[in-house]
Amino acid sequence: MKHCGTQKLETDRLVLRRYMNEDGATMYKNWASDKEVTKFLTWPAHSSKEVSQGVTDDWVNQYSNKSFYHWAIVLKDNGDEPIGDIGVVDMKEEISMVHIGYCIGRTWWHKGITSEALKAVMDFLFDVVDVNRVESRHDPRNPNSGKVMKKCGMKYEGTLRSSDWNNQGVCDACYYALLKSERITSL
Repeated sequence: MKHCGTQKLETDRLVLRRYMNEDGATMYKNWASDKEVTKFLTWPAHSSKEVSQGVTDDWVNQYSNKSFYHWAIVLKDNGDEPIGDIGVVDMKEEISMVHIGYCIGRTWWHKGITSEALKAVMDFLFDVVDVNRVESRHDPRNPNSGKVMKKCGMKYEGTLRSSDWNNQGVCDACYYALLKSERITSL
């Protein structure tokens, strides 16, 4: 892989950018404090703005690492306010694989925003970082997350039973992936 760190990405409606220290309060307000947003995630809803601030501060500090890829999702027509999050949550250099995680505030569910962000990140990872495999997973009780993956051309690879954990406890994990050789060029 050709690591270059988190770069600003743009789509028709979105800017995917690095977090800034001042994003903590917005992150808390727009998604991190919402138990419905975090219901199927591996981290609990944040209990205070200070928790969100600590997380964003940590991410900002990690941007000096060229193999760290993590974006704030911002609507172009919404100022510079983050409404969600997307990033590489696991990486296996030896097979050029990245695992992507994402979430978005409930206000922006079912608008195609997460799919648009995922497609932009996948294109960047394939074209710039030279990743061979992009994968993600979801709890089968959260089928909308799987719809995002399918919309971006990812292929269902199977469900691993009782193989994962989220805020609902032990759960199954539906895996999706796309290889560079089989990628789509548009949504």
